[in-house]
Amino acid sequence: MDRRAAVRRVGVVVLVVNLLLAVAKGAVWWTSGSYAVGSEAVNSISDTVYSVVVLAGLYVTTQPPDFEHPHGHERIEPFVSLFVAAGVLAAGGTVLYRSITTLVAGDYAVVAGPWAVGVLVSSAVAKYGLYRYCLRVAETYNSPATTATALDNRNDILTAAAALVGVLGAAAGFPLLDPLAGAVVALGILYTGYDIVSENIDYLVGAAPPPELREEIRERALAHPDVHGAHDVVAHYVGPEVDVSLHIEVESDLTLQQAHDIESTIAADIRDIPEVDDVFVHVDPRELGEWEKNE
Repeated sequence: MDRRAAVRRVGVVVLVVNLLLAVAKGAVWWTSGSYAVGSEAVNSISDTVYSVVVLAGLYVTTQPPDFEHPHGHERIEPFVSLFVAAGVLAAGGTVLYRSITTLVAGDYAVVAGPWAVGVLVSSAVAKYGLYRYCLRVAETYNSPATTATALDNRNDILTAAAALVGVLGAAAGFPLLDPLAGAVVALGILYTGYDIVSENIDYLVGAAPPPELREEIRERALAHPDVHGAHDVVAHYVGPEVDVSLHIEVESDLTLQQAHDIESTIAADIRDIPEVDDVFVHVDPRELGEWEKNE
């Protein structure tokens, strides 16, 4: 399956699952009056709404290149990720506010029942499946928006677990566990939102990729038998992908065709790195000794 189909399918699957969970939790909330399940129902409804926006964003980012966007539309993905992060931060703030106000008011009443337990356990299992699925697609196709969606689903596992603690705590005679567990989970959710924002800001401002990637680029250039040096290696994010420029040193008596073939081979080899998009190779004569000056 190509990247476009895989990423779009993620958006559809997440939307459908969130909609089904919202209906199931809403039905249990209506019949049981469980405060914990009610909070989860509201969470799933908000997940469904933002899933529609994420699906639209993923559809746009996977459009093929055109005249106005010759490199494609993948650079929109960080903006989709930031939208997901806003939803994550809002959810964390809501859970934290609910937990604190419940503790202050002393209103710990949580309705327990088999349907409440069942829907929360089912929600956690479904969200774990979504988390693993989204993470696998994100890692396979280098999609920051899908990574953010995976982390959001991981948060939903935690919120479902917190609600389950409240339901079971009520059954065991300790309803205070509900707001306490919710507060702890809220802090984890807020940290995840911060993590998504910080990662995608790097994509938007053109930050450098990890040093390991820069070293791999340099090693691939030096692996060519006719290359005697590589220097001025510059790699930076353009959206979720990396653009690379570097200088290589070859013998000065090579023909233009030979130098061109070396440059093309190295550019293609570096472009085979999954994270890399464009590669620009500048060919220098070895006699200049610029490699030694830059070492």
